[in-house]
Amino acid sequence: QVQLLESGGGLVQPGESLRLSCTASVTFEFYAIGWFRQLPGKERERVSCISNGDGTTYYADSVKGRFTISRDNVKTTVYLQMNNLKPEDTAVYYCAHAFDCVPSLKAYTGWGQGTQVTVSS
Repeated sequence: QVQLLESGGGLVQPGESLRLSCTASVTFEFYAIGWFRQLPGKERERVSCISNGDGTTYYADSVKGRFTISRDNVKTTVYLQMNNLKPEDTAVYYCAHAFDCVPSLKAYTGWGQGTQVTVSS
């Protein structure tokens, strides 16, 4: 099973940027990789996803135009570039893999420990 490790979180002010990294323990070019976030007491939500193959991407409406997902199969890393961050983006961010970018979180495995993103002035 492919295990994933998130990094790159931190504390930033509104309007600033962060780049999250999701690094795999082994090659993951055959998997779709999703980014998710969760606030305390709330359900985990899918933020973005990038497929294998042609690299088709998905974004939640709340992040469209501000977040960009990309993958580097050589480095076995998927990135989430987050621009113009807002306080409502504050959450723990996780990545996980699936065979395709599907909505159901049950399809995803290899969850990492998450990385905290805090957007506050």
